Amino acid sequence: MLSSSDDHLVLLVFILFVSVLAAFLQNSSSSTTFLFFLVNRMSPFHGYRGDGALLAGGIRSRKRVFAAAADEAVTAAAAKKQKRREEPSLDALPDECLFEVLRRVQGARARCASACVSRRWLVLLGGIRASEAVLVPAPAVPDLNQEYLSEDEADLMCDDGDRERTLEGKEASDARLTAAAVADALRGRLVSVSVRGSHLTRGVTDTGLSALARCCPALRSLSLWDVPQVTDAGLAEIAAECHSLERLDITGCLLITDKGLIAVAQGCPELKSLTIEACSGVANEGLKAIGRFCSKLQAVNIKNCAHVDDQGVSGLVCSATASLAKVRLQGLSITDASLAVIGYYGKVITDLTLARLPAVGERGFWVMANALGLQKLRCMTVVSCLGLTDLALASVAKFCPSLKLLNLKKCSKVSDGCLKEFAESANVLENLQVEECNKVTLVGILAFLLNCSPKFKALSLVKCIGIEDIRSAPAQLPVCKSLRSLTVKDCPGFTDASLAVVGMICPQLENVSLSGLGAVTDNGFLPLIKSSESGLINVDLNGCENLTDAAVSALVKANGSSLAHLSLEGCSKITDASLFAISESCSQLAELDLSNCMVSDYGVAVLASAKQLKLRILSLSGCLMVTQKSVPFLGSMSSSLEGLNLQFNFIGNHNIASLEKQLWRCDILA
Repeated sequence: MLSSSDDHLVLLVFILFVSVLAAFLQNSSSSTTFLFFLVNRMSPFHGYRGDGALLAGGIRSRKRVFAAAADEAVTAAAAKKQKRREEPSLDALPDECLFEVLRRVQGARARCASACVSRRWLVLLGGIRASEAVLVPAPAVPDLNQEYLSEDEADLMCDDGDRERTLEGKEASDARLTAAAVADALRGRLVSVSVRGSHLTRGVTDTGLSALARCCPALRSLSLWDVPQVTDAGLAEIAAECHSLERLDITGCLLITDKGLIAVAQGCPELKSLTIEACSGVANEGLKAIGRFCSKLQAVNIKNCAHVDDQGVSGLVCSATASLAKVRLQGLSITDASLAVIGYYGKVITDLTLARLPAVGERGFWVMANALGLQKLRCMTVVSCLGLTDLALASVAKFCPSLKLLNLKKCSKVSDGCLKEFAESANVLENLQVEECNKVTLVGILAFLLNCSPKFKALSLVKCIGIEDIRSAPAQLPVCKSLRSLTVKDCPGFTDASLAVVGMICPQLENVSLSGLGAVTDNGFLPLIKSSESGLINVDLNGCENLTDAAVSALVKANGSSLAHLSLEGCSKITDASLFAISESCSQLAELDLSNCMVSDYGVAVLASAKQLKLRILSLSGCLMVTQKSVPFLGSMSSSLEGLNLQFNFIGNHNIASLEKQLWRCDILA
């Protein structure tokens, strides 16, 4: 136990030690903190009496030390804040002065760096027009510390990504759109912007469009898909600055009305393509203005706009009669009057699509054709229009002499009755596509082929329930030597007998697609192969689950020198035997789809060992018998393979990673 004199002696030694240490740390910034820590730890020494009891004075002294240290910390923080306020800063400038500073920033890199300082700087930079930027002359003495790029290197850095910018989903916000516009303000290379979707709370608004308009006056293409916060004000900013705009696509923008379209019509005389879809605020006046002021308009697409009727469509077509070449109207409340105007004023229309027009009747189609204005019409698509009947279709064929492609989808009143007359009148028709027209049968198709023009090349039949086997063959089977492409897809009544008839009447087929024909077997496919005279190039047999190796072997042996594309997806009876025949006979095959077939590692090895076979695309998706043993064989195909599908099999992620190293030029989907 220490005596009273010993206690005083220890205290004196401690005070002397602290004094020496303070003198040593006098120039150190951490001296105060260290002394506070030391006193805090050693304070119990002067709080003990000789008998070891803790004195109340020790506790009070410790509290005073803590309070003093806290006061010092608060005082130091306040001093730093005051010093920071007193330091000169650009943030103290009003917006007008900072605007003048920022518009003198030179170079895209410097502007991007400035835009990253704060949101205020970004907004101010976004408000600077390209014409307002001050170009500072280059110094007489170059700055050797500045990175230098030659003109060639600068051109190489400007790729397609600099010319086009797409913002999707959560990335679509005012901040990102403004940043993209600011980065391009001095270069003027950004010509196409697409905004698809929008952030829920910070989406693209008129502010972002205003920055885009001010910074990118050379903008030529703008797409706004499902951007609900954009209004007429934003579109007016685009119209006021981007006078070179050629393409405008507005989809799902509910706040845009005729006022915005009128501004575009008056400010963008170079507009060539306009798409308006699901914009409930758009009516007739906007379309009329587009027709009056946009004399170069070539394509218009109006879909699902509830307030657009005959006045808007007629006014647009009448005013743009000298330039309008492509028209698509869907889901509108127009009547026969609009089709009559199209038929009379559509002097240069080459592509016409009419879809889901319930108020248009047979009279509208008949008048449209008989108006004799569609002399240059080459492509026509009609979808879900009850007004298209046999009489109307015959009139179209008779009075549209340039028609080359006709696409009919869900036209329930079209039947076999008009196909023969249509084939006789359409002298230059090359392509006929029929989908879900259930009154069309194989008898009508044969009558069409018997009377079609020598230029007819392609026939497509999709989901036509009326297409089924002929019970009694016609007395005269047509021979259509001009037909090069045949597609029969998802027609359940199309079986072996129908396929055999097709083979007899179409000996010059080059492209055959028989998807989803579960009733077709080798007995129907083999006659088609034997009747082929020119050699098949593209063959699609997806979903023909009853075809076997015998059919594939016969196909490749007869057409091995010409076959370039073969798809056997879902042909569950195809095994390694087919791959062996392919490896022996095919020399031009570039794409092979074996998805969900019964091929194994042996078949893959056979394909890889074929020296004359140079596959570019190979799909083994869903081939459960293809395992990790195939990895070395697939790796040996690195010289030609560009695409490989290995989804839904048992190769394993580790082996996929190894394969990616071997096939470093190949896109692997796994």
